[in-house]
Amino acid sequence: MLVAFSVTPIGTGEDVGDLVAEAVRVVRASGLPNETSAMFTTVEGEWDEVIDVVRRAVEAVAARSGRVSLVLKADIRQGATDAIHAKVASIERRLAQE
Repeated sequence: MLVAFSVTPIGTGEDVGDLVAEAVRVVRASGLPNETSAMFTTVEGEWDEVIDVVRRAVEAVAARSGRVSLVLKADIRQGATDAIHAKVASIERRLAQE
């Protein structure tokens, strides 16, 4: 399962980098395959472990912010492995054929 999510503190001002970094620390400490881009962090693993990481990331931000926004998108595909890299590689192969 792949989950792309974004955690945003609400009401803490324009610069939310420190609080978002707390969420990313939780993800990286989980040991699950993950990647962080400008707007989302993607995590790969089994349902229970991925959702637990997302929950703990939200809790880390909520500990310093009274309100948190969570955006989550999931790709639930049985039997898929290393989808975090395979999906991108598939697109890159197609682009290289042009």
